[in-house]
Amino acid sequence: MSTLKVVNLGLPKTGTTTLARALKIAGYRVADHRIRARQTNNPDLADAFVADVLYRGYFLTGDPGAAFDDFTALTELSCLRKGKSLWPQMDFALIDAIRKHHPDVRFLASRRDSWEVSQSMLAWSDLGIERLPTSDIPGLPEGYGETSKERVQWIDGHYAHLDALFAGDPAFLAFDVSDADAQRAVGAHLGVDLTWWGRANANHQNKVN
Repeated sequence: MSTLKVVNLGLPKTGTTTLARALKIAGYRVADHRIRARQTNNPDLADAFVADVLYRGYFLTGDPGAAFDDFTALTELSCLRKGKSLWPQMDFALIDAIRKHHPDVRFLASRRDSWEVSQSMLAWSDLGIERLPTSDIPGLPEGYGETSKERVQWIDGHYAHLDALFAGDPAFLAFDVSDADAQRAVGAHLGVDLTWWGRANANHQNKVN
């Protein structure tokens, strides 16, 4: 039985690792991008990508969260590696299914300045220079995403979509991870005391494109 309480719909490089650590310290059982073998006794989940598990549940049972009985929070949903390009945070039908099957889930959308996100993607391994432009991604078809302008437009479009999808819904909070009030705002939205808030998984280089 799924025990999901929190689902983050933010893009990579928007503080998802920081959010994951903050929630872990607050007592949540967090799956962030990929489920490590040490996190579960379920062999079907060990080393699985969160995105794969979500889609498996959605297409097999109608419930994307059906298999997440070991976890209470999902902080990084997308997968862009090993031939996979999966973006649950951009999939209306999947998000809608989570809302229907888990009406008590609190949704978050981690974000920061779109230009800064674009630059972080560019500086993170081969994400910006190879994986984004050579993959087929919702809102960013193959052949696009090599320039800052294209990445920023895609990033802005994602958050505009979430704002429209959750308009007026108190279960949703978009927050800037760099905002001085982010820790308090996220904690208040979830109804928990977040005792830690810092910077995790930061880039150690900057590139301009």
